[in-house]
Amino acid sequence: MQPNPLDCKPIEFVSPRAETPYLSIDFYTMNERVTLQPILERDRVIAVVGLSNRPHRPSYSVAAYMQAHGYRIVPVNPAYANDSAGVLGERCYATLADAAHALADEEVSIDMVNVFRRAEAVLPVAADAVGIGAKSLWLQLGVVNDEAAALAAAAGLDVVMDTCVKVEHERLFGAMHRAHAPAPRVPGQMVE
Repeated sequence: MQPNPLDCKPIEFVSPRAETPYLSIDFYTMNERVTLQPILERDRVIAVVGLSNRPHRPSYSVAAYMQAHGYRIVPVNPAYANDSAGVLGERCYATLADAAHALADEEVSIDMVNVFRRAEAVLPVAADAVGIGAKSLWLQLGVVNDEAAALAAAAGLDVVMDTCVKVEHERLFGAMHRAHAPAPRVPGQMVE
C-alpha cells in the first residue's frame, strides 16, 4: 500500500560527508502544484545548464518553449561559450558564475537554474546556484540527486527534481493561455 503524501512527514536527509543533517525536505510535495506554480510565476530568468544548440535535443526544445512563453533564457554550456551565435539568440556562458556576473551589469539576476546534466554532475551546479543567489533549482526529468537537492534547500532555494519545466508549465498554465486565445475557425463557417 502506497503511503498517503499528506500523512507523511518530511524526510530528513543526511549527507555522508556532513556531520549534521540538512534541513528536512518534503520529497512527497516538492513536485506538486502548490510548489511548482509559485516558482513558475516568480522565476522569470532561467539559466539552463547543459543547453544544447541542437534543435532535436530536449534541452533546446524545453528552453525554446519557455522563451516563447516570456521567460528569459540564459544558456550555460562551456561547449558554446565562445560561439558568437549563442543559443536561441542568447549569449551562452561557460559557467553560472560567468552568466550571473554578465547579467549583473544589466541589473538582472538569475532566478531559476534548470539543469540538463547527469545526476552525478549536479552537486557542483547546486553549489553554484546557491553561490549566485538563485531562487530555485529545477532538475529535469531523469535527473535525481538528493544531496544536491538537500544542499540547495538548506540554502533556501526551492527545489524541483525529476520533473520537466515545459511539461509542468503547460499543465499549470496551458489552459489559462488557451482560454484567452481566439476561438478556432471551423471550416465552412462564416466569420462575422
